Amino acid sequence: MSRLATRWLGVGLASCLAVVTLTLTLTGRLALYINPDSTWFAAGMSVVVLIGAVLSFLLPLGAEADHGHDHGGPAHAEPPALRRRIDAKSEDSSEIVRHPAHPPTLARSLGLAATVTGGVAASAVVLFILVLPPASLSAQLAMSRDVGAPPLFAGADAVALASTGDTSSFGIGAWASAFATSTNPDAFDGDTVTLTGFVTPSTSGGGFALTRLVITHCVIDAQTASVPVAADGSAPETGQWVTVSGTVRSNADGKLEIAPTSIAPIPEPQDPYEY
Repeated sequence: MSRLATRWLGVGLASCLAVVTLTLTLTGRLALYINPDSTWFAAGMSVVVLIGAVLSFLLPLGAEADHGHDHGGPAHAEPPALRRRIDAKSEDSSEIVRHPAHPPTLARSLGLAATVTGGVAASAVVLFILVLPPASLSAQLAMSRDVGAPPLFAGADAVALASTGDTSSFGIGAWASAFATSTNPDAFDGDTVTLTGFVTPSTSGGGFALTRLVITHCVIDAQTASVPVAADGSAPETGQWVTVSGTVRSNADGKLEIAPTSIAPIPEPQDPYEY
């Protein structure tokens, strides 16, 4: 049983994750978890894992534990005199051999408990991944990650934005960086924008914030990017995806915001992140 459990915790879990990764790749949903630029690497490694899993069935159960004990080489024969001394010592210590085995130490018991707990937890995570449908990170999580500090991403984009004045290719992440770091807000005043994101509460008291999660490598490093939208009247519901068209302007405090000309509710896009 322990040999089967060892095989499951190694090859079994790795194979399940590889199958999930390839399935998400083929269905175009792997971008919910990692940057699309890394898809080829994740899919390639998954194929390697599955090939290794198939080859592992050529080994009998328990072969991993026997590794290094017997490599098939000839046995080393002891000299006759040494053999006689070993036999005599074995006869003299026969009572010691008959003693019962020592009970497991506390360290071994804790190690076994940690192994079982970790194995159960890892198996549960993999089974949840297999059963539950893929989903994007929520608006609530985005708000919990928003610490109010300037974004750590899009530094180069902000420089390009300031030097070229071409804002057509920039999303919420680049605009959030420009809004937070610009020393000359008038340089962007009047620029037209069309941005898609989800609604979060405004930190300035009016309108709402248009928010997007920006991923560098995977969802673990996702950062929140937001730009203020100076909408009149009631704001859309928090978490609602919208496409906002309008112009950038400086408000009375000299801070940049978006003055919308249209706010259109939309379903969550297939690719909800920026990269």
